Amino acid sequence: MLRDNCGGRLGEISWFRATWQHGGASTGYSTWTTTDGRTIDCVVKLPVGYAEYFWTKRLGLVAESDWDSDDAMTLPTPRVLAAGFELGGYDFAWIVMERLAGPPMASNPTSQGMWEIFETAAEFHAAAITEQSIAPERAPEPPDWASLIAKAQKVVAENDLDDGDRWAALLARAAAIEPDLRAQWATRDIDTWCHLDLHGRNAMRRQSPDPDHPGHCVLIDLAMVRPGSWVEDALYLERLYWGHEEMLCGVDPVASLARARQFNGLPVGEGYEHLADLRRVLMAASVPAFLGREGDRKYLTHAVGILDRLLPAFERGTSRPSVA
Repeated sequence: MLRDNCGGRLGEISWFRATWQHGGASTGYSTWTTTDGRTIDCVVKLPVGYAEYFWTKRLGLVAESDWDSDDAMTLPTPRVLAAGFELGGYDFAWIVMERLAGPPMASNPTSQGMWEIFETAAEFHAAAITEQSIAPERAPEPPDWASLIAKAQKVVAENDLDDGDRWAALLARAAAIEPDLRAQWATRDIDTWCHLDLHGRNAMRRQSPDPDHPGHCVLIDLAMVRPGSWVEDALYLERLYWGHEEMLCGVDPVASLARARQFNGLPVGEGYEHLADLRRVLMAASVPAFLGREGDRKYLTHAVGILDRLLPAFERGTSRPSVA
């Protein structure tokens, strides 16, 4: 049925499930035959949600005549051959897009590769804002930080954690200023279409026609794209490697994404370092609440260290530039 929708250009599909893939979508390898008889390796994904369908198609749909153009080869998201939101009379969104070479960039982390992820994230931010104006009211509701900190306190009290007493004292202090932290976070600029699932397993390379140069980094899996502050993308990836900073290969996520945004003519805002620290405090204070999922000892040690280091400035009410 899908092949009929594609006018017979889509070949046989070999379905697979990648180890890094989440969600219920099916993914398969196939080939696409162009009008001039050329064969392009492609990936089929179905069903896909509205956000992933919208952004993947909106940013990646390329005409056959432009498939190998410089603009197409440097797109920050996959080039799209075909897409639709109906199949067999049912609402059933699907995408046929280029097959990217090699494994995800997380499989072989390097400082250059890590920088390219942030460079591509900034390119994605720039492309998204060009295609769709920001709707701040569509920003996801923030986590219930007060409830998460309360749950973290309960977990610490009921489990024999390393640094348990330290955790208990710091969480009590964090709970006391949570309303102020939450209020400050609410004043952040909602100025970016964030990927919100930025990490090395969602970054791959497009095969380059020049064997002496690596292909352009491409961000995949756009299902989580929502309005927000750009620091959320940087901190999402940073948090994944708390306690395992060697995986960042010496690259500072917030500083690198800020520099990449500036290079792409995008604002970073005054006081973004403060905003990032504020978010770090809230995230770190909630870590024990997810002990079953995030119980790595090094991760916990790093999180409690963040609270120890950053809480005093927020308790004093110092270093609080406007983040609006």
